[in-house]
Amino acid sequence: MYSPAHLISSTQVPCYAFRSNIDVARHVAGMIANTVRERNSFGQQAVLGLATGSTPVGVYRELIRMHRDEGLDLSRVMTFNLDEYYGLAADRLQSYHRWMNEHLFDHVNIPRENIHIPDGTVPLERVAEHCREYEEAIRRAGGIDLQLLGIGRTGHVGFNEPFSMRGGRTRLVTLDPITRKDASSDFFHEENVPTQALTMGLGTILEARKIVLMAYGENKAGIVRQAAEGPMNDRVPATFLRDHPDASFLLDEAASADLTAVATPWLLGTAEWTDELIKRAVLWLCEQADKALLKLDGADFRQHDLHQLLRHHGPSSKLAHRVFKWMMDTIEYHPAGRDPQNVLVFSPHPDDDVISMGGTIIRLLEDEHEVHIAYMTSGNIAVFDHDAQQLADLLTEVNRRFQIDQERTPELESGVHEALARKQPGDPDSHSVLQIKELIRWSEAKAAAIVCGCNEEHLHFLNLPFYQTGTIAKKPATAEDVRIVRELIERVGPGQIYVAGDLSDPHGTHRVCAEVIFQALAEIEEATGNRPAVLLYRGAWQEWDLDVIEIAVPLSPADLKKKKTAIFRHESQKDSALFPGPDDPREFWKRAEDRNRHTADLFNRTGLPEYYAMEAFVRWKGQSL
Repeated sequence: MYSPAHLISSTQVPCYAFRSNIDVARHVAGMIANTVRERNSFGQQAVLGLATGSTPVGVYRELIRMHRDEGLDLSRVMTFNLDEYYGLAADRLQSYHRWMNEHLFDHVNIPRENIHIPDGTVPLERVAEHCREYEEAIRRAGGIDLQLLGIGRTGHVGFNEPFSMRGGRTRLVTLDPITRKDASSDFFHEENVPTQALTMGLGTILEARKIVLMAYGENKAGIVRQAAEGPMNDRVPATFLRDHPDASFLLDEAASADLTAVATPWLLGTAEWTDELIKRAVLWLCEQADKALLKLDGADFRQHDLHQLLRHHGPSSKLAHRVFKWMMDTIEYHPAGRDPQNVLVFSPHPDDDVISMGGTIIRLLEDEHEVHIAYMTSGNIAVFDHDAQQLADLLTEVNRRFQIDQERTPELESGVHEALARKQPGDPDSHSVLQIKELIRWSEAKAAAIVCGCNEEHLHFLNLPFYQTGTIAKKPATAEDVRIVRELIERVGPGQIYVAGDLSDPHGTHRVCAEVIFQALAEIEEATGNRPAVLLYRGAWQEWDLDVIEIAVPLSPADLKKKKTAIFRHESQKDSALFPGPDDPREFWKRAEDRNRHTADLFNRTGLPEYYAMEAFVRWKGQSL
């Protein structure tokens, strides 16, 4: 069973927030199954409009499960995909033809003749005709019963970029630079991303009888708010969905976080004043009034629509002192206590540990805790080809000069060189190249941890199976992933565990790793009746909001310098990382420094003690992200 959603008020299109993306996926799959079964009961076909990308993956996995385990019959289903990159052959790794086959069509009984995806290889002179034929096929099918959508950071749906016409039809479009940047990880570099695509138009989409838009993660929260609450215009194409009589947004909690009813419900006139909401409102007021907590007065509350809070929980001095004490209680120099214990830090990629909580690792070691670090994936896809070639050359020369392995030296050199020479833009790496890249990330992680003071025997390279695809798209986590993590936890016996809780990770690896850890902890708790304390940190993409921080670890200038030195050991990610994430040109060390300094500055501006830098954590409450 999945957790029920709640309808969010204040939006101009129905928005439903679910606890997690898993709950959204199961709900949407259920909607599709109901549509299919209803049409089947009348001997009719169900016509589905389908999307690609990371967002609908969970929906397709659940449909496959329902077909396999529950006998869901999809033999009368007809499908029309939203879009396809132009110039990309159907068998290319990034082609939506191949993507749909691998994620859905190869596993269910939809007849091949019922599957429609725009053809990205149509000659330019035939594109207009091909698009008209696509529109005509939709009309002959009787129109789309249910259209699935994701949303891009520009507000695009399909590839209808900003300033697309509301009545537009299937056509060839030029991709927005932000869209290409967001797709760069799929193509291993932005320069490999096609500049054009074929897409259904907004007019085509709006003719579907039912529209479901899904969005996950903090990085989608801003554009979801614009689409659901901002002015309706062609700058944000998703706003036109409000005109549809049966359109809805299905969101996880992170994607709904910026909606007014969630972020600042007091602005709507009513609020249920829990301690958490009081804390958020008063800290928000500090920012609005540009005052420290203990300088707030009644006029500030009234001028910023907090009359109700002041009336029921005031006076202002009482509220300010209450929140001040809560924030003071978050400051903790010794996050694992003073009594030595085993501590286990999970790092999804080989550098998340030092980027996100390197200062805290240093502090834990200074407090004489036995710190173990578990690197959950190899991170090998994030290494440039030239770095792999450089290491292969180095290993070859070392073998030659020291006569270590004369028989395998030519094999290593030629295998890596030939594989890289044959590699086309956007192609995945060969096994030998992936091994070389894995070795690079292994050596960097080890060197960085040693800078912090970790013992080498306390470093664990798990290389979880779900990650081992050699591409951005990963396999779903399985019981094997959970078993590996559970065995490590039981072997280390930690009193405290640190987990990456950053859902803005553009690869989605953080989310998968967190869910694997949580499943392992649930099994341990069921077997033993207890589990270690768990703290969530955030990675290179953003920091926890001030009102949700539960533990803030102060860092001195020396702590931050040592942390940066550890980050510098990740040389393959320095200067120019292969996957730096969207719209942030800063190097990872600079992001970490700026974020830690900014967190300390927020504490200072709120009237709390002034620190040089801080790392922040939230306690895991035992639920999925």
